[in-house]
Amino acid sequence: MATVDARPIIASGNEPFETIMAAAGALDDGEELVVLAPFEPVPLEGVLSSQGFSYEAEALDGGDWRVTFRRPS
Repeated sequence: MATVDARPIIASGNEPFETIMAAAGALDDGEELVVLAPFEPVPLEGVLSSQGFSYEAEALDGGDWRVTFRRPS
């Protein structure tokens, strides 16, 4: 499992998309990527879904989100 905490990247004014996509691309079949974000990353969910990933989004206390993406086996 890999984790990308996008919150500090976004807080510093940068875009975490490339970091997240690199982490997703490095996964083996059946592995998971957890993305932590200050909002539900709906566009990212769409992009990775179109690449065959399934996902589960969970709202956390304080307004943050944890989204677990699974690469198909």
